Amino acid sequence: MTGDLVSLRVLVVTAVPSQQELWQKGAAMASVPIDFSAADTAASTAMLSRSGMDICIVDYALPEAERQAAIAAARASRPAPLVFMAMPHGSHRPSHVDGVLAKPTGPESARRVVELCTRTKIPTRVLIVDDSSTTRSIVRKILAASRFAFDIHEASEGIAALAQLGRGSFGLVFLDYNMPGFDGMETLSEIKRIAPKVSVVMMTSTATDALISRAQAAGALAFLKKPFFPADIDKVIERHYGLHVAGAG
Repeated sequence: MTGDLVSLRVLVVTAVPSQQELWQKGAAMASVPIDFSAADTAASTAMLSRSGMDICIVDYALPEAERQAAIAAARASRPAPLVFMAMPHGSHRPSHVDGVLAKPTGPESARRVVELCTRTKIPTRVLIVDDSSTTRSIVRKILAASRFAFDIHEASEGIAALAQLGRGSFGLVFLDYNMPGFDGMETLSEIKRIAPKVSVVMMTSTATDALISRAQAAGALAFLKKPFFPADIDKVIERHYGLHVAGAG
């Protein structure tokens, strides 16, 4: 784990002792020191009122009223932690959470989920590549308003973007398809060659099934059709961090 993160305060809200123990084991195995707590809804509400938590994970198995109470308590805490829901595949995604996590089935899967959460607390370097300053400004404003931390950079064309990527480590790139000179597909191919772990989101006003398939085959994480909205970028960010569960509605 890299970045300035030294330790992380994580609270898991679950009423099942075996689940509390499972999360505890996973947190103990994490590569970043975790100040871990697990409690039922009543106790966690009191803990959240004292604030200081970085992440609050709520067990989907709790009754609906208790889930909502835990989320409300986390949102009211200052500073408010990121709030995730641990849920099984195919469950209906609740509102007012920052992402959903696959509910762990053993200590190793709990460790993976906890470490996934730590990624969300390390500022991610983002590069916005578009020849339109208006589009760059829109994406920048949406990212700046996110509950996740981003270090945002810009480039107006592909060659400049590749130069920035060659000089520093980026986690996420928003890349326009229709650019003069080095176009989006050429830039995408070069990005994946020099920085294969970078998540690339293609943007265009002329999305077709064939174009989307080409971009995905070249390694694009997602495709945004202009005009897009904050909720569309939120979904992309969740995919980048792994904060989604297949089949969650």
